[in-house]
Amino acid sequence: MTASRAVPAERAAVGLRTLQTPSVTWPVRTGAVPPLAEAFALRTDSLPRIEAILAPGVVVAFVPDAQGDPDGWLRSCGKTQIAAHLTQTLWQSRGIELFAWVDASSRASALSGYLEAAARLGLDDGHDAEQVAARFLGWLGSTVRPWLVVLDDVRDPADLDGLLPGGPAGRALITAAHPGVVAGWPQVVAVAVPAFSPRESMAYLYERLSTDPDQRSGGYDLAEQLGGEPSALAQAGAVMADAETGCRDYQRRFSRQRDSVQAAAGREPAATAVTWMLSADYAEELLPGGGTWPLLVLAALLDGHAIPLGVLTAPAACRYLADSGGGFPPDARRAQSALRALERSGLLSAGPVARLGDALQAAARAAAPADLLGQAARAAADALLEAWPPDHPRSAAAAQTRACAASLLRHAGDMLWEGGCHRALLAAGESLTSAGLTGPAAAWWREIAVRCERLLGGDHPDTLIAAGQLAGALLDAGQHDDAVRCARWVLNGRDRLLGPGHPAAIAARISLGRALAAAGEPGQALEILRDAAARGERAYSGRDLPALAVLEEYAAAFLAAGDAATAVRFRTRSLAGREELHGLDDAATEAAALRLADALLAAGDPRSAMRHCKRVLAARQRSGGPDDPGTLAAHAALARAYDAAGQIGDALRAHRQACEGYERTLGLDHPVTLDRRAGLAGAYYAAGQIGDAVTVLRDGIARAERALSPRDPVTRRLQRVLDGISADMAAE
Repeated sequence: MTASRAVPAERAAVGLRTLQTPSVTWPVRTGAVPPLAEAFALRTDSLPRIEAILAPGVVVAFVPDAQGDPDGWLRSCGKTQIAAHLTQTLWQSRGIELFAWVDASSRASALSGYLEAAARLGLDDGHDAEQVAARFLGWLGSTVRPWLVVLDDVRDPADLDGLLPGGPAGRALITAAHPGVVAGWPQVVAVAVPAFSPRESMAYLYERLSTDPDQRSGGYDLAEQLGGEPSALAQAGAVMADAETGCRDYQRRFSRQRDSVQAAAGREPAATAVTWMLSADYAEELLPGGGTWPLLVLAALLDGHAIPLGVLTAPAACRYLADSGGGFPPDARRAQSALRALERSGLLSAGPVARLGDALQAAARAAAPADLLGQAARAAADALLEAWPPDHPRSAAAAQTRACAASLLRHAGDMLWEGGCHRALLAAGESLTSAGLTGPAAAWWREIAVRCERLLGGDHPDTLIAAGQLAGALLDAGQHDDAVRCARWVLNGRDRLLGPGHPAAIAARISLGRALAAAGEPGQALEILRDAAARGERAYSGRDLPALAVLEEYAAAFLAAGDAATAVRFRTRSLAGREELHGLDDAATEAAALRLADALLAAGDPRSAMRHCKRVLAARQRSGGPDDPGTLAAHAALARAYDAAGQIGDALRAHRQACEGYERTLGLDHPVTLDRRAGLAGAYYAAGQIGDAVTVLRDGIARAERALSPRDPVTRRLQRVLDGISADMAAE
């Protein structure tokens, strides 16, 4: 059984202690806004009155005005910089109460940005990312608080299917890679961003350079040659400012380099296609033999929106720089010096993360020799694995690292399969799964599995691992029939290669059983699962944590297939093992006891379920107090057991205690708090207190519509309960 499929049970156990109390302090700001470039100025000539266009209720898209640009250099027209300036201005003027900057270059990145904002608003209940994103969008559409969401660098309109924000109180700003991205969105106002005007170009150069007339001399001619291209002006200005050289000297070097590039390409190049080469040469002058060029090639394989600096200075990156001809031992200080040289030459910015443009990355990859590109790809993959953040998979750092892995796969491709699938690719897929990014996870594992089969063969262990992960991801994404086909293929392969009694083959049976149950085939599911359980009980007879995690997997699979009695048997064994390993009052033991209680309820034994819930509740109250997350979870579980047993008074009391606790710890408007109100209303109704039930539901619905949205699943559940009570009363 792969570790990633066994993790959720362990996370659920730890979750008793890690439920966070969201405290929304307005205003709220999420996402990392790119820093403004030195000498940034609003472009009053080329984009007059641009600040006025971003009005409430409007969705604006900045698109490049890049006709006749086959290499994409003119797409770097300053869209993101203008967006950063406008958002900073709005924020500083206190014109918005929520500001979210979202990297939208892929669906996974866009969803990750929405998750970050939803968590800050107390809207993330840990469920599927698409569901949480829908809740966030519903909040945007119904709130009266002014907001701004920036979707930076949208490349494929399909990535934003169902994710486009809107609402009368808000503004949405998109920066698009090309005009076609927003062509099919009639509600979007597209604004073409041109090059700098001659006056703006001159003003930029003069601001970037010193007041020395000799340095500024020839500025007009240089600005004209650079064609107002923002990236070209930035790179030229950086080199001249750092080297303290003048415009005329830079223009001479630019002309020579341009003529050389034109002779090789057979056409006149964009100015930035020339200035980046001069900047690369200058970086090497700053640090001779220091690895600036190899480091630029490595960075060109990663996600240019945000490369964690820990990746570029990881031991693998340092070894790569040393092996690339620098003649120095692996040393993080040399990597840091190379980073500074690249920044001083205008090729990248290095704040908390490193950033560089798409066109520059493409040019660096194209210019790199094949052997250097291969070394860079392998080093980048190793560095990603070394720097992988250990924190929550929904964190910004995890999203950035995943985006870098996706970029590396896109550009390095088959080079990452030397001797097997690189572990960084598996780590990225596991991170997507753990973050609840079900759609992107399924797409990721599909590509990894297909490449593994093509490059390694269907019987290679990595192919079977990737296909097993794909089966689980398809199941999570609701693609049940595809999950069944994939899980069956994995089972056949593992049976053939490893034998049916091997732990990996047993795990494949469990995966197939769960997929069959989800696909509406409980009979086949139970047949497969019973065979797996019989084999597994021989293979996993110990009381160590891996064996207990397997028992939990068995129990969950049997519960999904409708065999609650067998699920009870496995969860009873799991609980006994955890008590033996950790003691009665350990959080993992208590979580196992509550899972057993759920299985007992499904098996029709509410009194046994009560016994476990009461024991956990007493332990959590002793150790954590009345508002401890574990105490509240135990109250909620006990309330469900009382409901099932028909102990109406006890159920009402437990539901009240759970609701009041969640209100104190999470707030009145948190999704979990509001969801608990449905249970409380049901208990009131069962006790004959119909007026209290209706009051609780109406207040809950009003809060849910305001804090979440009218379409949110929690709102709809509350409404269904109210409709049911109303229908019962009408029937009487």
